[in-house]
Amino acid sequence: MKLKQYLPDAMMLMLFSMILLASFFPARGQFAAGIDQVSVGMIALLFFMHGARLSREAVIAGLFHWRLHLLVLSITFAVFPLLGLVLKPLLQPWLTPELYLGVMYLCVLPSTVQSSIAFTSVARGNVPAAVCSASASNILGIFITPVLVSLLVKTGDTGPFSWEPVLKIVNQLLLPFVAGQVLRPVLRKVVDRHSAFLKKLDQSSILLVVYVAFSEAVVQGLWSKLPLSLIGTLLLVSALILAIIMVFAVLTSRLLGFNRADSITILFCGSKKSLASGVPMAKVLFAGGAAGIVLLPIMLFHQLQLMVCTVLAQRYANQTEGE
Repeated sequence: MKLKQYLPDAMMLMLFSMILLASFFPARGQFAAGIDQVSVGMIALLFFMHGARLSREAVIAGLFHWRLHLLVLSITFAVFPLLGLVLKPLLQPWLTPELYLGVMYLCVLPSTVQSSIAFTSVARGNVPAAVCSASASNILGIFITPVLVSLLVKTGDTGPFSWEPVLKIVNQLLLPFVAGQVLRPVLRKVVDRHSAFLKKLDQSSILLVVYVAFSEAVVQGLWSKLPLSLIGTLLLVSALILAIIMVFAVLTSRLLGFNRADSITILFCGSKKSLASGVPMAKVLFAGGAAGIVLLPIMLFHQLQLMVCTVLAQRYANQTEGE
């Protein structure tokens, strides 16, 4: 096993660079207001390009494997949130209320797309089903995540369910996504030709949103409220959640009689949480500097899931080749 597989990827290093930049040089005043408007436009463009790039043919290829997709969606949007609620008595003494809010936000996010498919492919899983399942998770997450945020994360005992987060997501994320899908026949060749540039555009959008969110949090006194010792605690919490979900995914897929390829797909699609969706959604759903603290758990979980899944995918591949 190569050492680089355990090291942070380039995107994570850039994300933490944005946190450092915001910590020492936070956006303030008119500059903060201007860059916030730019980030809103970048988020809309990000989801427009997601819609333009999503292949309908690949999704249709795995569409009819409904039992697998139902299990993956259940893990993503039911088991994860329930786990966050069950662990609340254990986590609250160790985490601040803001960080527990971030853990619950992590639990209601959709699955990743690119990494879920990539790890499934490496591990010799059912790739068409992974494409369909991961894509469905991201599309449905535009509706389900803000609903779960209102029910479980933001309101709690403080008020009734609110449709406001859902409407914000629809306006700022869903409509650009649908527009991208509608225009996909026109944009398909351009999107395929410039895929490398569009990936950089995606990353730039996420980095800008992280900088804006953490700037607001730093101005409001983030580091005076958040001791660095809590970062280690967050890593342990992320590892615990990931381990429980992975064991649940493996055991449940076996109990339900899925074959090896499908079980691999369920494991890698069901255990992921999307940083790419989580960052812009947090910008829409959480006001002011709250988004900065809320994003810390998903950032740490993202790196941890990449490291663990890299090892597991290679192990599955080696076992398949040996057989």
